Amino acid sequence: MITTHILDISRGKPAAGVPVRLERKEGGQWKELARGATNADGRVADLLPQAPRGLYRLIFETKGFFPDITIAFEVSDDRHHHVPLLLSPFGYSTYRGS
Repeated sequence: MITTHILDISRGKPAAGVPVRLERKEGGQWKELARGATNADGRVADLLPQAPRGLYRLIFETKGFFPDITIAFEVSDDRHHHVPLLLSPFGYSTYRGS
């Protein structure tokens, strides 16, 4: 399973309404698997219920100074993969969530 959420750390609130795209690398090309937008809690909980091993990327259409943010990661086991984005006008960060 792959899920994500965005926290606007400059306001101390979730970032709602941000378009998010999930892609997987297949045969040297990126293939779109899912699209969504963050809810009022800043979450997209239903991107991919089953995630086979491989390379993935989340693309957040954040606009502003950062028009989009791409986070690439590898799924190497059957665990839940939660990939949060911490965002401010001055930078961003991510981590392996739970």
